[in-house]
Amino acid sequence: MCFHVFGHTISKQKQKLSIKKFLFQFCGVLIAASVLALALDAYYSLLVPQFWLIFGFLAGLTIVAYIASYAGIKTGGELSVYVLMAAIFIKLIVSLLFVVIYLQKHRVNGTFFALEFFSLYFLFTAFEVKSLLLNLRPPK
Repeated sequence: MCFHVFGHTISKQKQKLSIKKFLFQFCGVLIAASVLALALDAYYSLLVPQFWLIFGFLAGLTIVAYIASYAGIKTGGELSVYVLMAAIFIKLIVSLLFVVIYLQKHRVNGTFFALEFFSLYFLFTAFEVKSLLLNLRPPK
């Protein structure tokens, strides 16, 4: 279904999100989250030690999970659902292992760490899932 606005044709059908488009949009999310983190640190000094290691780890893990899920969706069929769920589950398990290792090496305020870590985890996961849902829509 298409409609016209000021001489331009706009399709209501969403385009599939390629890996290149995902990476471009994810860079925007990373920049926005980085600016927010820098602002919070400048005004309140709340960031835990090695915050940027956590940030980079979760960002990298999100990219790997998206690429694996994207490849699974491209295979189609029932396997795509299992690959998608496995990628998200493995991301969760690897993230929790990272938390355990990080907390063994660093003494931090648990409240601040939990708030920072899971805020980033849920932000990146929500963006990943939103992007994957665009690829799961059936063509109209």
